[in-house]
Amino acid sequence: MPKLCPKLILEGTRLTLKTDLAFALNEHPRIVGPRKYRYHSPLISAEWCAFTNVPWGRGLINFAPDEEALALETYRTWVRLFELQRYYSWIVDRFHISTQVYQRREHGMDYDFGWLEERLLALGFRLILCTRSPDSFARARALRLAVSGNPAQYDDLDVFIQEQDEIRRVVRQSRLPTLRVDVSDDNVPRVADEIAAWLEETGGLTIP
Repeated sequence: MPKLCPKLILEGTRLTLKTDLAFALNEHPRIVGPRKYRYHSPLISAEWCAFTNVPWGRGLINFAPDEEALALETYRTWVRLFELQRYYSWIVDRFHISTQVYQRREHGMDYDFGWLEERLLALGFRLILCTRSPDSFARARALRLAVSGNPAQYDDLDVFIQEQDEIRRVVRQSRLPTLRVDVSDDNVPRVADEIAAWLEETGGLTIP
């Protein structure tokens, strides 16, 4: 069989099951192939709070204005790593779209990531936009509160609904091939199958 090396970026506001989907896709036989034993493919996230030595600190999405150079260098480093290892699968849980939305809302900064998307496009990256209906956020919050270590971040659901609209706007401007999925029913296996089918139909599983 041909070598499977899909490259996916999962975007969406909180409570849209991006991380659950990332893990499911990372083990989906139609996406990474059948496995006789368990191992992991690269799964990374811009949501890692790697810029500060505190829980729920700052990172590649919510960096402070004086950390701009650090953030942009981190993006350049990630995309260079992707280029150096292009014949492998990469699954990214939030990336530059989330950065653009957050930085515009919190700091009034409009970052142009055209240079980044050009390099991602050349590598075959695809964008998965995870959304849910506004009335399904409350149920999603109830499920998340059972496991969250920082429940206060889910107090105001209107923030997520507004952010979802802004993410949609930015995604519409993206050059990357995009699939929008609806996670309102919280059915991760169904959505993972939908993504797998789209990749199969559009040639997103292999590099020519």
